[in-house]
Amino acid sequence: MNSAKRRVVERGRRAARVRKSISGTAERPRLCVKRSINHIYAQIIDDVSGKTLASAGSVGKEFTGKAGKEKLNKTDVSKMVGEILAEKAVGAGVKAVVFDRKGYLYHGRVKALAEGARGKGLEF
Repeated sequence: MNSAKRRVVERGRRAARVRKSISGTAERPRLCVKRSINHIYAQIIDDVSGKTLASAGSVGKEFTGKAGKEKLNKTDVSKMVGEILAEKAVGAGVKAVVFDRKGYLYHGRVKALAEGARGKGLEF
């Protein structure tokens, strides 16, 4: 198995191991992060009812409206996505969440997204 495929498989194992103990409820839903090479996405999920309460990503109308024509690096983009998600969540009545980093290290873009969401009022 080559190194790129091995990294993906290992991240999947870490995500499954963490996901066994993390579950979102109506009082404290799960904030789930998906990171790709160029973009980042996040959603707040109530696992009991199986519904997504809020979502945001680096692709979409609300993001392009906020970012404008600025040239941003991926970390700045992630922070903005976290801020957008927190605004939507607070509008939907969510104040506290459980953070599910999906096996990614809490570093770089994932950390920036979390800090952006905390800055706009979400509690982890």
